[in-house]
Amino acid sequence: MAEIELIMPKMGESVAEATITKWLKSEGEEVEAEEAVLEIATDKVDSEIPSPEEGVIKKILFQEDEVVQVGQAIAIIEVNGAEAQPAAAAPAAETSEKAEKIEAPSNGVEKAPELAAETSSSNGKILKHSSSGKFFSPLVRSIAEKEGISQSELEGIAGSGNGERVTKDDLLNYISSKGSGSSAPAQASKPKEETKTPTPKAAVSLQNGDEVIQMDRMRKLISDHMVDSKRTSAHVTSFVEADVSNMVIWREKVKNEFLKREGEKITYTPLIMEAVAKAIKEMPMINVSVDGDTIIKRKNINLGMATALPSGNLIVPVLRNADQKNLLGLSKEVNDLANRARNNKLGPDEIQGGTFTVTNVGTFGNVMGTPIINQPQVAIMAVGAIRKKPAVIETPYGDTIGVRHMMFLSLSYDHRVVDGSLGGSFVKRVAEILESFDIDRDI
Repeated sequence: MAEIELIMPKMGESVAEATITKWLKSEGEEVEAEEAVLEIATDKVDSEIPSPEEGVIKKILFQEDEVVQVGQAIAIIEVNGAEAQPAAAAPAAETSEKAEKIEAPSNGVEKAPELAAETSSSNGKILKHSSSGKFFSPLVRSIAEKEGISQSELEGIAGSGNGERVTKDDLLNYISSKGSGSSAPAQASKPKEETKTPTPKAAVSLQNGDEVIQMDRMRKLISDHMVDSKRTSAHVTSFVEADVSNMVIWREKVKNEFLKREGEKITYTPLIMEAVAKAIKEMPMINVSVDGDTIIKRKNINLGMATALPSGNLIVPVLRNADQKNLLGLSKEVNDLANRARNNKLGPDEIQGGTFTVTNVGTFGNVMGTPIINQPQVAIMAVGAIRKKPAVIETPYGDTIGVRHMMFLSLSYDHRVVDGSLGGSFVKRVAEILESFDIDRDI
């Protein structure tokens, strides 16, 4: 019987670690090739890790809630007829990860978030690796930043985890003892610098019959992301109403043929994405990001597609280079991403790198919305429900009233870099493209 290592795989260009959330197999349990062994979570997405071969789980090296670096062995699997995996495999993967993170992206637009965190501690950010060599997990760094714990103060806390790593409990105990005014036994040395006082939060009183529900991990990430976006960008929203009757009539005409030919449905989403991509080509300054006092103009048009999950949470898979795809390609990719999003099958790379986001509030019967910008983008468009309404129709023979399919479009944009002229013109241009939809178009 030979042994192989189950390695933490590379989860994306900017993902260097993951947290084990649940073991699906126990030591001594048999596992088939490609069968899921454990569930992991990164700050991007949750996913499963399958076994590379059939065998028996001989040893589990990390427990649930522990953070594992990309390239590290997670477990030992005993297999038949295979040579032992060399121990050098993990460091090699680690070296490859570092090399990739240092290399600039081909489009020259943004640096990996983890690399940025390692090289700068400005704005109160806690470094992943301290000058003393201590490693701090994403959860510990997040709590420390929220509670105003400085880098040097965090380094002074004695850790109870593996390799003296500071755990969540270590940090919470330190914060509790600090807040009560007692001396903190876990603190090795009191820093000289003055720490920021946490902003007091309003107390929430419980009443008889109230139920307390703990946020899940994804809801916490969404919460932080939304609050950070409102704190970062000066949000402004512009609205237009579009007559999309031609688009509705065309889809009704071709949907059965499309389903029969392609084996899947054609929805309004790819039609809207196509219009947005065309408008961005004409007005590229809506496809930018802000870095301090500089503006990064994106070369690629990568459209985020906000998708509701069965849990009620939201995830945003990305249609890359949407302007380079025809309608058939957009339709298939939209359906594929949406289906895999709902089944938690997206990879980390598929939910990052977006340059502009579209959210369909019409899915929930809403006619319009004021969405929050998906940082570091500067604009997000919401499309409302399509409703039949009486409308004025202009003809060469005079105006008349008719029943039309109408839809509201709303664009939230960052007023730091997008003025009302550009924001209003952009959403109006998307409406014009949809209104001029070719009713005789081939599929």
